[in-house]
Amino acid sequence: MYIVHVNVHVKRDWVEDFIDATIENAKNSLLEPGVARFDIVQQQDDPTRFVLVEAYRHYEDPARHKATEHYQRWREKVADMMEEPRTSVVFDNVFPEEESWG
Repeated sequence: MYIVHVNVHVKRDWVEDFIDATIENAKNSLLEPGVARFDIVQQQDDPTRFVLVEAYRHYEDPARHKATEHYQRWREKVADMMEEPRTSVVFDNVFPEEESWG
């Protein structure tokens, strides 16, 4: 399992538009065979901050995801909504076992 946390800081006036665009991307991402999870979480004390929690089955799957039409459409749509460039951190799954991720 290959897990990526994407940290996003959105301009205050664009929060709802960002959520809508990101949900659309997440729904399409979950249809990809290499995507085990795609969660969108919003920070409680600062609703302009989000973390996208993406869990991939294999190391190569994030690159496949970035090549999809829906990801490229999302990336273009949200580019001007960002307060600052998004950042990411990559993790290895320790627990639970991969089989329980669907």
